[in-house]
Amino acid sequence: MSNSSSISHFLLLALADTRQLQLLHFCLFLGISLAALLGNGLIISAVACGHHLHTPMFFFLLNLALTDLGSICTTVPKAMHNSLWDTRTISYTACAAQLFSFLFFMSAEYFLLTIMCYDRYVSICKPLHYGTLLGSRACAHMAAAAWASAFLNALMHTANTFSLPLCHGNALGLFFCEIPQILKLSCSHSNLRELRLLAVSISLVFGCFVFIVFSYVQIFRAVLRIPSEQGRHKAFYTCLPHLAVVSLFIITGAFAYLKPPSISSPSLDLALSVLYSVVPPALNPLIYSLRNQELKAAVWRLMAGWFQKH
Repeated sequence: MSNSSSISHFLLLALADTRQLQLLHFCLFLGISLAALLGNGLIISAVACGHHLHTPMFFFLLNLALTDLGSICTTVPKAMHNSLWDTRTISYTACAAQLFSFLFFMSAEYFLLTIMCYDRYVSICKPLHYGTLLGSRACAHMAAAAWASAFLNALMHTANTFSLPLCHGNALGLFFCEIPQILKLSCSHSNLRELRLLAVSISLVFGCFVFIVFSYVQIFRAVLRIPSEQGRHKAFYTCLPHLAVVSLFIITGAFAYLKPPSISSPSLDLALSVLYSVVPPALNPLIYSLRNQELKAAVWRLMAGWFQKH
């Protein structure tokens, strides 16, 4: 039995027992991370360099790409390192930093997706007020609020989690540091501070979820009232990428955290953790680039210009 003051490192979940499977996991993570880095990097470059893309929708998309880059760089490199060098260890400080970064980028992504939903709502339901409600200053303030809220949320949960006494070993059940896995090592079965923080976070998450659902109900009602079929198609076309990204993010995360203990297993927990932490950053650029003609054209122009220079 030990407490947190004597723990210098944690043991992450070993993804495979044999060397061949370890190398296979390394290659899979490498491919996914390269796809995420390339896709999100192209979106950031295209939006930053394309002056015609300096609109609220693409400004928030640029911020979303930054959160995807951050989240993929938080969990995957350590997992690749452990698979390649056949190790499981992560230092106490590195685990705290990884937990903070993961919470920060995941929270920021959820808040940004909520703001992007508001952008779609205003553009379709209140188009005449779009320039007023979503001016450059308003967009900057909303993005700053999302990042600041994510920072405070991550800081509070990380500080509280690592202030708990740990006396159930140092082995974690995932390939990265996460709050539920660390709480399993805690000596305290009912931590009032963590329950309060959890209640605040759940309330905030649920509030954003209700806002997203309400906004899309209003959006679909407005779209169905558009007289022309071409107009309805265009409106749906602009909303589908965001709706797909929101659904992927919420469904995978909710199922991972809210699934009944009776169906929990190490292999299922591993698959779900990959689904909500690794797959979305790689898929999000693909969803947006395939569904948005302006962004697709900007990315092609950017790539063509780069090849011409080289």
